[in-house]
Amino acid sequence: MNLSPAARVLAELRDRGQTVATAESLTGGLVGSLLTAVPGASDSYVGGVISYATRLKQSLVGVAPQTLATFGPVAAATATEMAVRVARRCGADWGVATTGVAGPDPQDGHPVGEVYVAAAHPASDRVEVRTLQLAGDRPAIREAAAAQALDLLALCLGLEGEEPEARPAEQA
Repeated sequence: MNLSPAARVLAELRDRGQTVATAESLTGGLVGSLLTAVPGASDSYVGGVISYATRLKQSLVGVAPQTLATFGPVAAATATEMAVRVARRCGADWGVATTGVAGPDPQDGHPVGEVYVAAAHPASDRVEVRTLQLAGDRPAIREAAAAQALDLLALCLGLEGEEPEARPAEQA
C-alpha cells in the first residue's frame, strides 16, 4: 500500500514518539491540512500557526525582529527561524515552515514562485532549508510548496534513504 507523504511522515514520527508543528505563510494551512487529513494525525501533529502577515511571524511564531528587518519575510533565514520557533512554541520535536510568494504579483522584489521551506529539530540544532522557484498559478505554487515542505521533513527523518543537502533552486 502506498502511503501519502503526510501519512509516511506521521507514521515515522509516531514510531519515534516524536511530534511536529507547522508555521505557514504562503501555504495558509495547506501543510497542516495535509497532515490532519491522515487518520490518527493527532498522535504526532500538535498544530500550527498561519502567519500570513509579517507582524505575525514575529509576534506569534517568534521570528526575531532583526531577521525580518535584515532579510524580510521571504527569505531562507526567516523560514529557518519559523521552523525552529514554532517547534519550541508548540512544544514539538520538529518544526516545518513555509514562506514565499504565491502570486499573482511579485512582492518586495521577490518573483512569483520564490519559496522557502524549512524543517527543524531544535533539540539537535538540525535545520534544513530549501530555496525553490516554483512554476504555475497561485494554487499550484501553494500546493507544490506544501508538498515540498513535507518532502523536506521526510528527508530529514531518513524516509528517502538519503540526507538532505544544500540544493540549488528547484523547478516544480
